[in-house]
Amino acid sequence: MSLSPGRRAWRRFKQNRRGYISLWVFTVLFAVSLFAEVLSNDKPLIVHYGGRNYYPILFDYNETVFGGDFDTPTDYLDPYIRHRFVIDGNWAVYAPNPYSYNTLNNFTATPNPAAPSKANLLGTDDRGRDVFARLLYGFRLSVLFALVLTVVGTLIGILLGAIQGFFGGRTDLVLQRLSEIWGGLPELYLLIILSSFFNPSLGLLLVLLSLFGWMGLADYVRAEFLKNRQAEYALAARALGLSNPRIMWRHLLPNSLTPVVAFLPFRVSGAILALTSLDFLGLGVPASTPSLGELLSQGKDNLDAWWIALSTFLVLTVTLLLLIFIGEGLRAALDTRKG
Repeated sequence: MSLSPGRRAWRRFKQNRRGYISLWVFTVLFAVSLFAEVLSNDKPLIVHYGGRNYYPILFDYNETVFGGDFDTPTDYLDPYIRHRFVIDGNWAVYAPNPYSYNTLNNFTATPNPAAPSKANLLGTDDRGRDVFARLLYGFRLSVLFALVLTVVGTLIGILLGAIQGFFGGRTDLVLQRLSEIWGGLPELYLLIILSSFFNPSLGLLLVLLSLFGWMGLADYVRAEFLKNRQAEYALAARALGLSNPRIMWRHLLPNSLTPVVAFLPFRVSGAILALTSLDFLGLGVPASTPSLGELLSQGKDNLDAWWIALSTFLVLTVTLLLLIFIGEGLRAALDTRKG
């Protein structure tokens, strides 16, 4: 039975054990991070109090609901509130790690940053926030940001590269000169200037990085379209009277995606590094947002708190290694010379 090209590529990818295992490990880690609110949260998942069920993870309750004295949001780390949850038949189910990424434990006697302990598995940062919680939420934020940036940059790169490669001639010449001029703009300087005018945010970073993140991929797509537009199947489609958009979409694009797919993991890793670097320099997301770059900056400023920089470095290194191994496996799987 003859296998389709996609099935043959997947079989070759599975034979690359390092890439295949890395894909599974990265997928599992990312899937786990999507449930960060359930795994690491200072609010109980469910509370049974006074014969009723409450869901603090979904709704906010004042502490007077649980027998407190003040009409303010409940601090679920308060020993008094915790004691109320274990008497008179009451109970509560907490997250495995009872801290969120911005939780400040005002009831601890340990000065901050605190070393790893039973209360904080990876210690706390210089503000008393749990390092494990910030790593978990920061990893999820970095991967989601990288995926969105990769999708946007890939779509723009495919569109512009396809137009250049298919039409060629003057169209290719004009767009190529414009892309070279645009690529010559100092991206970092623009980020610094714009960060002085606007408040740092993920949306601003996404827009700015997307404006520059398409150029490398567009060159590969352009080269593939320049090569494939002279292939026999493309000439036959043109002879049958198919429109240019249909030829590009149905015939040339599927045969030009090999470099696009092979470079996707590397583009994701590059986006994660870009966000981390900008956060490290203070040009990324706001300080309250969980970020790997912000943790690395804290580690630099608190060299005696070794657990901050070490744990963040390990998470970043493992993430990038997994993506590199996946990219190598995809590049080998899409090499049709291997049969």
